[in-house]
Amino acid sequence: MTARRRCLTAAVILVVACTGCNGDDTGSLPPDVGVIERVIDGDTIDIEIGGRDERVRLIGIDTPELHTDSGAPECMATEARDFTAVHLPAGTEVRLERDIVGRDDYGRLLAYVFRRGDDVLINELIVAAGYARPLTIAPNDAHRGRFVDAAHTAEASALGLWRTCAG
Repeated sequence: MTARRRCLTAAVILVVACTGCNGDDTGSLPPDVGVIERVIDGDTIDIEIGGRDERVRLIGIDTPELHTDSGAPECMATEARDFTAVHLPAGTEVRLERDIVGRDDYGRLLAYVFRRGDDVLINELIVAAGYARPLTIAPNDAHRGRFVDAAHTAEASALGLWRTCAG
């Protein structure tokens, strides 16, 4: 086989391989894009991504807990879950942005979640509406400033948990 023919063969193989991977022909999503399956609570969602199911914990925020040792949800926990569910209904495509640490101690994927279509950072939206407080766990702090600013505005406006919950 001549050098020219080897180069041509390699080029054809490369084009075929790339065409099969780019998602255009198969309808598959980019590797950082998933589809919402369900909302677990205000800061935890289940998605399908890359052909597998993943539980995702939204980085940098903390919503009130639905499930507690006492059995009673914390103040605004149900509202926080419902708010997240309204903004991420099943079937919604989301783009995940990762930070330094990829998973938490429970095996959940850690991510900043952007709704596709309008590119809204859902983590920040939840804080801005008053349903979460910032929770920075270094080194995952890429959007810390945005979350702190959103919380200050929500608190000053007495939104969500800032209006309803003591402390």
